[in-house]
This record gives sequence, C-alpha cells and structure tokens, in this order.
Amino acid sequence: MNLRELFIQHLAQTSPSPLGLEITLASGVYLYDASGKVYLDLIGGISVCNTGHRHPRVTDAIIRQTEQYLHVLVYGESIQSPQVQFARMIAEQLPPSLDCVYFTNSGAEATEGAMKLAKRLTQRTEIIAFQKSYHGSTQGALSVMGDEYWRNAFRPLLPEVRHLQYNSPDALAQISSRTACVIAETVQAERGVYAPDPVWMQELRRKCSDSGCLLVLDEIQTGFGRTGTLWGFQQYGIVPDILLLGKALGGGMPLGAFIAGREPMSAFTNHPVLGHITTFGGHPVCCAAGMASLQVLLDERLVEQVNSKEQQFLQRLVHPRIKKIRSRGLLMALEMESQEFNKLIIDRCLAAGLLTDWFLFAPDCLRIAPPLTISGPEIEKACDIILRALDQ
Repeated sequence: MNLRELFIQHLAQTSPSPLGLEITLASGVYLYDASGKVYLDLIGGISVCNTGHRHPRVTDAIIRQTEQYLHVLVYGESIQSPQVQFARMIAEQLPPSLDCVYFTNSGAEATEGAMKLAKRLTQRTEIIAFQKSYHGSTQGALSVMGDEYWRNAFRPLLPEVRHLQYNSPDALAQISSRTACVIAETVQAERGVYAPDPVWMQELRRKCSDSGCLLVLDEIQTGFGRTGTLWGFQQYGIVPDILLLGKALGGGMPLGAFIAGREPMSAFTNHPVLGHITTFGGHPVCCAAGMASLQVLLDERLVEQVNSKEQQFLQRLVHPRIKKIRSRGLLMALEMESQEFNKLIIDRCLAAGLLTDWFLFAPDCLRIAPPLTISGPEIEKACDIILRALDQ
C-alpha cells in the first residue's frame, strides 16, 4: 500500500472525500507536497499558524524545551517554567480581571472547562449560546454549537442549552436569573465572518452583569491579532468574565486555554478537589512554542499590519462573481453564488497552488485566513490566482 491508501485504511476519516494532500514540508506561508508542488497557504491551518509555519524562534523554543523535559506530571501539580512564564505573559496582555490561565489541549476543551466553571460559580444550570456558532465538537461543546444539522446525530446532549439569534436585541431579553453563562464568539467565524454591532456586544455585557451570569467570549479563532487587535473583544470596549483561546495559542502546537480571574478560578480547588483536571493540558513543549509565537507577534508588530493587509485583499478581490466579502482583519469570507461554485473555485485554486477552504456553516463562502506574516507580494499572488479561477 502507498501512503494515501494507508491513510484511508488506518486513520479515522472525518469526511468521505478528504483533501488528501501529502505535505512533506511547511515553511512560512508555504506548504510542499510529496511531488514537490508548492502551495501558498491561505488558511494557516484554520487560523492556527498566525506567525507562519515553523517560525525559527518557535522551532528553536521547541528544541530547547525538548532538551529539558517533556511531560512530568498531570497539570497543576508541578511547577513547570514554560506554563508559568507563558501564563504570566498572556495575563500581561489582558485586562487585570483576566489574570488566571487554565491550559487545555484544545479550544473545545477550553469551552468545556468554561461551562463547568460558570455552573460552579453561579450554581445555575442554563447556558445560552447562539445560532451558527462554533465552539468545538466534544459533547459539551457540541451542545452549544449553533446548528442542529451537526448536533442531531449525537443527542441527547447537555440539557438546558438555549440557542438564540446572534446580534439580535430580542435575544438579550432571554438572559435571566436562571442563566449560568452566555457563550458567544466575538466574530462568528464559521458562519462566514459575521461581526456583531458593537452596541449589541456592549448591551450583552451589561445584561450579563445585571443578571449575575457570566459572559464567556470565544476567541479561539479571532485571538492573537487575527482581527486587527490582539484580542477581538478590544474592538467592542468590553471585557468577558471568561475568555476562550486555542488555535494560534500554541504557535502550531496543540494548546487551548480558558482564562478568568484568580478568585473565580479557585472554585476548582475544593468541593470537589481537582474540580477540573487534565493530563496533558499545558504541555511544556506546547507552552514554550506558544510563548515564542506570541513574542514574535509582539516583536515583529504583526498585529499592526493586519488592517493594511486586509485592505490589500479587499482592493484586489473585485469580481462580478464574488457576491459579497465579509472581513474582520485577516479573517475573510468571499461569498459565491452557490456551494457548488465555491467548491469549483477552491479546486481551481488548489490546482494552481493556492490552498483555500470553506466555512462550516457557510459552504458557499471561500475562506481567507492566512498567516499574519503574509507579505504584500504574496497577497497579490493569492488574489491573482483567485481572480483567474473566477475567470476560467
């Protein structure tokens, strides 16, 4: 059997027609397959590789940590410098009320931890989420996913979860003294990049405060500069009670986190002790990589370049077959006439050496979420390929 046949035979498949690229090397904004073909990566591992693939400072940090230690004990029991230093570094970039980090293996696990913490702190049971939202695919996270198509096959899920309309004033009236938390994305990514009205987000914050429930903001895709500020919530002038991170957090390594204040997070330490636990969460190698990646973002001032790069895309991607472009920084959705046509364009781009994708709840939209390190000439090249695909 060749490698593709072994891939089909021995790895659990998530779709009947996987992309199936055999990548042998990734560097910067480029991927290389087994045949030697080069692809400009316009999705960055789905908003993971914000500082590019294998940034030298990230790989150096990984190598240095592997020379010291890997896993030593379950999370929270031993003092591991990469965890401590990275948590401090993240807290220094956040408002004072978000100063305590619980590292997980993924964004979905961050969602799970946040829901547990909200129930524990409020002693309430209702969770409010929004239609067309995505927070992960584990059973708890799936329960708050905002699309019944994806949920239905796995019921029963968590009880007392309500899905309301995102960016709707009427939804805010449903938040009550029964609500433990409201979980929302700062930008609904998988819907095809829908950003809410800032006034609505401010009212959501006020309503949560007034009703005594917690506001959980999901920045798993939008964090670390993707939207043009280090954190998406900065653009609304609000601060969540719990912040969810993942994807770009580990600099290409698997890492997630939920972040709250030190006092609320201490609820996990008693009644019961070990109220939330993970074996590999905050793995020292992942934390070392994530810390190096965040330092690159700050040192190379990558976040400050996002808005000008967004404008370059918007100015170039003008075509009658693009119905609409929704964007928030370097998270963009090109709406096409149909899902079938979008798939055709994605396939044409791939054949021409450009890796693009669609959105979970918006299969008629082409995804643009490149590494934030993408250069002006690389943006021009990507736009040329998309426009040629549209012209064929």
